[in-house]
Amino acid sequence: MEILKYALVVVYIIVAISIIVLTLIQKKEDNGASGAITDNATNNFYDKNKSRTKSGKQKKWTIILGIVFMILTIVLGIVFML
Repeated sequence: MEILKYALVVVYIIVAISIIVLTLIQKKEDNGASGAITDNATNNFYDKNKSRTKSGKQKKWTIILGIVFMILTIVLGIVFML
C-alpha cells in the first residue's frame, strides 16, 4: 500500500508541474472588455479549425490534465485517510 501512495504522489506532482507549464506557455485568447462590447467574433476557417492548431492542442491537454489532477486529488485524499 505504501508503494501505491508514493507512486500516486509522484504522478500527482508530474501532473501538477505539467499543468503549470502548459498554462504559462498558452497565449491569451480573449480581448477583454473591449472584445465583449465590439463582438469581434467571426466565423472563419481559423475559428472552425482552432482545435487542430498548437494552441488548441495545448488548451485541450490543459483541460485533460486538470481533470486528471482533480481525480488524483480525490484518490489521494481517500488513500491517505486509510
